Amino acid sequence: MFFLKPIRFLARALVQDNTPTQMALGFALGLMIGLVPKGNLIAISLMVVLGALRVNLGIGMLTAFAVSWLDPLVDTVTHPIGQALLTSDALTSFWTELYNMPVIPWTKFNNTIVLGSFVLGAVLVLPAFLISRPLFAKYVPDLSERLGKYRLAQLLLGTELAAKLS
Repeated sequence: MFFLKPIRFLARALVQDNTPTQMALGFALGLMIGLVPKGNLIAISLMVVLGALRVNLGIGMLTAFAVSWLDPLVDTVTHPIGQALLTSDALTSFWTELYNMPVIPWTKFNNTIVLGSFVLGAVLVLPAFLISRPLFAKYVPDLSERLGKYRLAQLLLGTELAAKLS
């Protein structure tokens, strides 16, 4: 049963906080986290926000993982966004002042792909939430009811959470 512990943890993360709003928020934040390149303070801060808010952590992490695989394809879109923002004459003094702050350089905002990915993710959060919420509201209750009847779901979730699904 020791090998089931990580699978049980993932299954519980998917089941807990499973209102359509919490799932849609997890999806939207996961999308933003997946778009931002890792290894900077922006990505770490977004992960902390995902963990701190009452959203579906499982959906958020799965979305971030899936979108991270698509990241190289998105770089062709995010690089021009970041370059346009960083080379704008109107924003030069803002970027200089931001870079001279103590912790802000760790965000690596001066990288065109990091800044462009963050901006694109911030722009897509609201549409991702608004599109995914009705989908979660429509399809998750049916799916949860069907999965709760299977012995495997009862084994992974434990009987108390499997009963909650049904």
